[in-house]
Amino acid sequence: MQRLTMVYDRTIRILSGRLIESLALLLNRLALAGVFWRSARTKITEGTILQIDETQYYLFEEFGLPIPTDIAVPLTAYAEHFLPVLVALGIGTRIGAAGLLAMTMVIQLLVFPEAWWPVHALWAAMALILISRGAGIFSLDAIVTRLRDQAKR
Repeated sequence: MQRLTMVYDRTIRILSGRLIESLALLLNRLALAGVFWRSARTKITEGTILQIDETQYYLFEEFGLPIPTDIAVPLTAYAEHFLPVLVALGIGTRIGAAGLLAMTMVIQLLVFPEAWWPVHALWAAMALILISRGAGIFSLDAIVTRLRDQAKR
């Protein structure tokens, strides 16, 4: 029995280590970034890099958002491109994830309130994990932190 508990404890130590956590954080970052990146690309005219499709303005008018559509559409389109890149690359991850969490809550409260479970709850949970844990060792944040720590020495 003691041998079994030793194997269990060793397995738990490995699974809860930085390597496995960082792999999970990387998958989390890519999954969350992918959701918003794909949404961003639907707002752009096909064949262009960042030219907003005019139909987006009509679509946003239907949502009845409390901010003018000529501000909401470009803000949303550009944020949905910029923030997922930060999150996916793991640079400014906590800031990028906080922005995606804010977008999730706006979508939840003002656009699709019926989609909390399971869609928006999942996005919020993923963003909160990144805000609380950071990007992990497989990120540009980790490289910047290492370089900063070396410069302090």
